[in-house]
Amino acid sequence: MPSDKNNKIPFNEDNYTHNIERDNERKLDRRGFMKTLAGAAGAFAVSSLPWGAVAAKELMGLGDKEYPHKKITDVSKLPVGDAIEFTFPGEHDDALLIRLAENKYVAYQNACTHLRCPVFWVKDQGEMVCPCHHGKFNVETGAPTAGPPRRPLPEIVVKVENGAIYAVRVKRYEE
Repeated sequence: MPSDKNNKIPFNEDNYTHNIERDNERKLDRRGFMKTLAGAAGAFAVSSLPWGAVAAKELMGLGDKEYPHKKITDVSKLPVGDAIEFTFPGEHDDALLIRLAENKYVAYQNACTHLRCPVFWVKDQGEMVCPCHHGKFNVETGAPTAGPPRRPLPEIVVKVENGAIYAVRVKRYEE
């Protein structure tokens, strides 16, 4: 038969809360919770500053950023009044080049500034049209003339060299 010494409970059996030390209990009231929450938000804000600086630097330099010149087409292959689609600066950035006169070319990214629908050149009307919500853009400036778009199309600077038309850079959006 086992000894009673090993089966003895080492505390008073009437005290059911023996394992709770109320004097040493860590308290977190509403004020403490708000201080912790504010501290965590501050730490997150401070830790995200380097990424914000990198993003701001990139955005500030967009107007000056030149991409590798990309040949769009030969001058002889684009009659006055016609347009041609191309991609610039990346392979997934659709754009539109329009030849307005013998020596006048304009190019824009052809994603509507409203909901990114494709923009088309309508030669008969002499305007760029977004069919999704009937948005229209001025071909000379890329500014919206009708519909829901509020911002102009991003302009692509083009250069004619040795009988070919090249995309050079994307102009920074300015209000």
